[in-house]
Amino acid sequence: MSRHRPHTEAHRTDRIGWLRAAVLGANDGIISTASLVAGVAAANAGHASIVTTAVAGLVAGAMSMAAGEFVSVHSQADTEHADLAREALELHHNPEAEHRELTAIYMQRGLDHQLAAQVATQLMAHDALGSHARDELGLSETLSARPIQAALASAASFALGAALPLLVVLLAPAQLLLHWVVGTAIVFLALLGAAAAAVGGTPPFKSALRVAFWGTLAMGVTAGVGAAFGTAV
Repeated sequence: MSRHRPHTEAHRTDRIGWLRAAVLGANDGIISTASLVAGVAAANAGHASIVTTAVAGLVAGAMSMAAGEFVSVHSQADTEHADLAREALELHHNPEAEHRELTAIYMQRGLDHQLAAQVATQLMAHDALGSHARDELGLSETLSARPIQAALASAASFALGAALPLLVVLLAPAQLLLHWVVGTAIVFLALLGAAAAAVGGTPPFKSALRVAFWGTLAMGVTAGVGAAFGTAV
């Protein structure tokens, strides 16, 4: 009996949709807010203005991430639906050609013609559209576009990421605010990169270094611009 029991496995690809949106949102939240604060602080703005900038950046960024992610992923979903509709039409009007197409795909993967044709026949009898969606178009339930999920994950993760520099702004001493914001943001970015690598099953050090490097570069450029404008004023 045990040998007929299905073997189930948990794969990290199941997490790709929400993990990508969550990491992107948190990364943008930390970098955007810390960069805004660094730029305004370098321009010698008052503490109240810096706090207002951080709060405004959090709210505007979260809404922007949600809207942008929804529109982007929804466009992907629309394309997937259009491809599926076209494939369903082709299956209805010319199933023999679609069978040959599927057979050719399986032959390219290493099956001989007879076995490939048998596999195509059985899979099309079970779920013709699903078979072509998966093996011809490369679409699957795991990797399919989910606009609402992506938008919510992006907005929530951006807000969470942006809240960290905001908290530092509220707690750090005013005379060392710029140093505290930049220093803690680098640590936050490195931790985010390592956490994302752990969830995705990739080396944490390389991911932490990559995220921290680009975030530091963004904050440095923004602080430089802020200092230049602050000096000019």
